[in-house]
Order: sequence, then C-alpha cells, then structure tokens
Amino acid sequence: MRTATKTKNIKESHQGIATLLAFALIPLSGFATDIYIPSLPTMAGVMNISSIQVQLTLSLFLISYGVSQLFIGSVLDSFGRYKIGLYSLLIFAAASLIIASTHNIYLIYLMRIIHGFTVGAIVVAKRAYFVDLFEGDTLKHYLSLFSIIWSTGPIIAPFIGGYLQAAFGWESNFYFLAGFALVFAVLELVFSGETLKHYTDFHIKKIAGIYAQMIKTTSFTLGIVMLGLAYCMVMVYNMTGPFIIEHHLHLSPVIAGYSSLVLGFAWMVGGFIGKATINRPFFKRLAINSVMQLVFVIVMIISLSFISNLYSLIFFAFIIHVCAGFTFNNYFTFCLSKFPKNAGIAGGLTGGITYVIVSFLSYGIVNLVPAKDERNLSYSYLIMIILSLLVMFIILKIRKRDEVAL
Repeated sequence: MRTATKTKNIKESHQGIATLLAFALIPLSGFATDIYIPSLPTMAGVMNISSIQVQLTLSLFLISYGVSQLFIGSVLDSFGRYKIGLYSLLIFAAASLIIASTHNIYLIYLMRIIHGFTVGAIVVAKRAYFVDLFEGDTLKHYLSLFSIIWSTGPIIAPFIGGYLQAAFGWESNFYFLAGFALVFAVLELVFSGETLKHYTDFHIKKIAGIYAQMIKTTSFTLGIVMLGLAYCMVMVYNMTGPFIIEHHLHLSPVIAGYSSLVLGFAWMVGGFIGKATINRPFFKRLAINSVMQLVFVIVMIISLSFISNLYSLIFFAFIIHVCAGFTFNNYFTFCLSKFPKNAGIAGGLTGGITYVIVSFLSYGIVNLVPAKDERNLSYSYLIMIILSLLVMFIILKIRKRDEVAL
C-alpha cells in the first residue's frame, strides 16, 4: 500500500485557502456550460449551423463529463487527487483557447469533449478532498453545501456571458474560461497539495466489484436517477431558453443572461431549503416537493391560454427550478455520504451516471419538443416531472417492502 509521501502534501497552514479553492472549483462544470448559453443563437448564426448542432456542444460536454466520472474516481483513489486535478486545469485552459480561435464546429465538438473529461477529473478530485480531510457532522455540513456552491455557476456564468457576448462576441466566453482555469492552476500550485492518505491499488477486478456493489444498492442507484431528472430540468431550459427569449420573444442576449441568472438563483434557493430541512423525514419532504412541481407545471400550461411573456416564463420556471434544486441537494448529500471508504469512486459514479442521464435525456427531450416557445418548455418540464414521480413511486414501494421484511 502506497502513501502520499512521494508527492506534494497539503500544508496545514494552507488548508483554509485550499478548502476555499476546492469550493471555488466545484461550480466549474456549471461555468463550462452556462457562460456561453446567451451566445448559443449567435454561434448558430455566425457558423451557419442549426440550433440542434450548437446545442450538441452542451450535450457532448455532459456526456464526456459524465463518462469521465464513471472511471476517474478509481484513478483518483489509486494515484491521488492533486496532480491529476492540476494537469486537468491546464488542459482545460488550452482547449478553451482553441475553441475561442476557431469557427469549425467539429473542432469545437472535440474540445468540448476534452472539456468534459478534464472538468470531470477536477470536480471529482475536489469532492473527494472534503471526504479526505473531514468527517462526521463537519463532513455532512460540507457535502450539503455542494449543490448550493455549485449553483453559483448557473447564477454568475450566464450573467457574465451575456455581457461578454454583447461587448466582445461569443469567443470571449471561452477566453474567460481559459483565464479562469490558468489563475486557479497557479493558486493550486501555490496553496494546495495531495490530501489522499491511503492509496488504493489499481486492480480493475477489485474496482469493478466496488462499482457493482454500489450500483446494486437500490437506494443509491435510484438516488442518482433522481439527481439526473432534477438537473435535466435545468439543462433543458439552458438548451432552449436562449432561443425562446432571443427568437420567440425577440429580446437580447443580455436579457437571456439575466434570465439564466434568476433561474440559477432559484436552484440555489432550493439547495438552501434542502439544507435547512435536512433533518426532516426524507421521503415525505421529497414526495411533497415532487407533487408541488406537478401542480405548478399544470398551472403553467393552463395559464398559457391567457398570458405568455418573459415574466410568466421566468415565474413558473423559477418555482420548478427551486423544487429541482431541493431534490438535487437532498439526493446529492445522500449519495456522496453513502460509501465514505470509497469517496472518489462514489463521487465519480454519482456524478458520472447523473450527467450521462442528463446528456441523453435533455438532448432527447429537446429533439422531441424543440426550442420553440414557452408551451414547449412547459411540456418538457411535464415529461421530466412525471418521470420523477414514477421514480418516487418505485422508491415508496421498495421502502414499504423493506419495512415488511424487517
């Protein structure tokens, strides 16, 4: 069994700053998608491609981000967090610069795939950082903050991206991402270090056994499905909202950015409510939350016969995203704390399957119900909410079965 003595260990005096850096990098996946959301219609126009083609840049990122997390956790548990995370930041920055300097959509696709793999390594490494260094109530407190901290990406990124688009064009979004990654790479080099104390031998058969054990844990697997459905609601809006606002409502990219900012705040509000109610009965509060989503999306569909504008769109989407953030916060905390002895693998598997679900489901829904108007968005929400209720019903049946068995 190897130890962490062969690499740069984190200094005790730097742990406070290193913890802040870890929190600051948690939203990187949100930044990598949301910052250029207001630019999607412009990118489609400039490169003379369809909305579906430019939306594919989001889906490819999500797929690669999800797939990378399926295996990166075991790599991090075997070879450490620090160097892999640092190198990934540098590669991410290089890929961002390439995207900013080309109008070739296929090269952009390739770089977005690289973005997904590198961000997967960075984010999973930083999740594992907290499990490495903290335990008990302190760890539970930090884990419950993850979805709240992550939501700063969807809040800040489109706001910045809208102004960058208006002032400098869509390429400036990726120059910003490159600069962001380079700054944090320098800070990581100065203040951070390795936190893994005991390395796991990299035996594929043994690792596969750990994966199988986790997936066979029904509560863990269904929790991941709920995570995917919750975040899919946000991603479907991200893929369609700018086209509705800029093409259907004829408003500017800056307005699209402000709208995404408001809905990012909605996700954060849901996270705060989830954290505040963390000690309440788990299943009951989540069942109530899902029913509330269904009621509001039905009201949204009915109201479209009387009113349809930016304010009605944001009002209903805000409430639905608050409920989605609540669901995500609760299940994310649950899944990440389920297997503390294999934190890297558990974090990677949780994020990986979640984003694979999100990538395929969101792209499928956008193709089924195109980015046309508010009505189509409401139908998209309805599909995902019904699926969530079905999963909740399955969870209830399993819970009752387990109670009878006991």
